[in-house]
Amino acid sequence: AAMSRPEQFTLQTQNLGCLPIVNFFLTRIGVADHLATYLPPGDGRLRLTPAAVVEVVVRNLVVGHRPLYALAEWAGGYDPGVLGLRAGDAEMLNDDRVGRTLDKLFDADRASLITATVLGVIADFDVATTQLHNDSTTVTVTGNYPDADGRARGGKPTPAIRHGHNKDFRPDLKQLLFILTISADGAVPIAYRVADGNTPDDVTHIPTWDQLHALVGSPGFLYVADSKLCSKQAMSHIACHGGRFVTVVPHGRREDTWFRQWAQTHAPAWQEAKRLPGSRLGDPDRVWRTFEAPAPSVDGYRVIWVHSSTKAARDAAARAARIEAGLAAIDAFATRLASPKTRIKTRVAAEEAATAALTAAGATRWVGFTINATTDVSFHQELRGRPGTATRYRRAEKPVFTITAAIHADNVAYDAATDGCFPTITNDTTMTPAQVLAAYHYQPNLERRHHMLKGPQDVAPVYLETPHRIEALLLCHFLAMLAGALIEREIRTSMKTQGLAGIPLYPELRNCPAPSAPRILDIFNDVKRHHLNTGNQSVQTFQPQLTPLQQQVLDLLNIPASIYT
Repeated sequence: AAMSRPEQFTLQTQNLGCLPIVNFFLTRIGVADHLATYLPPGDGRLRLTPAAVVEVVVRNLVVGHRPLYALAEWAGGYDPGVLGLRAGDAEMLNDDRVGRTLDKLFDADRASLITATVLGVIADFDVATTQLHNDSTTVTVTGNYPDADGRARGGKPTPAIRHGHNKDFRPDLKQLLFILTISADGAVPIAYRVADGNTPDDVTHIPTWDQLHALVGSPGFLYVADSKLCSKQAMSHIACHGGRFVTVVPHGRREDTWFRQWAQTHAPAWQEAKRLPGSRLGDPDRVWRTFEAPAPSVDGYRVIWVHSSTKAARDAAARAARIEAGLAAIDAFATRLASPKTRIKTRVAAEEAATAALTAAGATRWVGFTINATTDVSFHQELRGRPGTATRYRRAEKPVFTITAAIHADNVAYDAATDGCFPTITNDTTMTPAQVLAAYHYQPNLERRHHMLKGPQDVAPVYLETPHRIEALLLCHFLAMLAGALIEREIRTSMKTQGLAGIPLYPELRNCPAPSAPRILDIFNDVKRHHLNTGNQSVQTFQPQLTPLQQQVLDLLNIPASIYT
């Protein structure tokens, strides 16, 4: 046979990246099966089923969010097989098709889809549901959204996009409220809800707890949330239905003010509950101590005070900074009073201006002032002209104000007595104070999930115009967050089992003690498969060669290397 000339050969490269790993976990979660069950089957005239499109959207959110209008371009760079597509399908992922798929996803029985998915995860991954943490964040959107007023679609309410207390510090933009609950076993998301943008946090806990009660099947789990849970209605609802809760008493409530006053004349019997090394080399240990208040709350619940050494240092430093700012504000105001161009003519005006300066500095509690008034006497000729022996003068008096700052030492000492202290409240009568503290200390892991939503998944800005499509897209975000959380849980559990203090995921092969999903997936971004072709025929396929680090990560994830071959 005649030998082929070298110019007849072409090399085709297809990106695999981290998608085989993502697919492995999506398969374990059962995303494809649940979507096929609850989404309408594909029309014979359609090349892509709604379930296939949603799966591509979820993969995109896990790997690295691209806008829906750029989904086809993103998918075109990958081997279609790792996206669940056939050759040429990627170009069908236009924004109109994806938008219509999100319509179908909203119209589907999303509650049953989520419940089936989460219950499958709990069973397959053996996720404990004895302790659940809840918090909310805002999803900021741009645009007017005049039709996003909560009107129903197909008998289902749509979320109202409105102005509210924006947690991204963008009060000029409208928003939705994303309410998330995770398990304390690996921070795995197990429930979420989307609420109107102006919904206050304190009214979300009763329906959220009821949702979790129905999902878990019993009320015995420990429900942990921030201070918005500390309302008579929410705590009473949980307690009356056999539930348990841990939350923080907000500043200013009767239990808070009572202890701070009591601590002025009493010495709490603090007991060390937790100790960690300092955050930096040479820093003192971080110590948390607890003290159960001798009197219960007004509702009869246990109040457990916590003293944090690091918070005490922060409180003292913050107060000192406010005092310095207040003194600087008084000095600046004194210079203004001394200026001949000052327009302050009365003592009342001087006191109001000084108070405003202290308020702006946030120091009114610790810094005071005294306004001193003197009279500046001057004489002016009654008539124009050269002065002489007969010239008459008119006496003029002008009030001159000065200001002196004073530190309220009694208030400083009062606040310093409880630096680093904050109260927790619970209806559980069996947990020790140290266990209550440990439960509350897991709450920042929920903030990490919100970071995943707004960081790697890049939930905002939302490039959609209808609220029901946004809500459907947020379901995709939840599924992507679930996959990322399970990846993190799996590798950290394996590291703990094998006694590994870290793996070299950071630059310069520095150890990473707690790998995150984005960092894990990032090291697989350059994995590719090559095909040597001649004409329309494949001559040879070159499978990717994994590095020792990549192989180690697959082993820790309990994934066979064959997913890449």
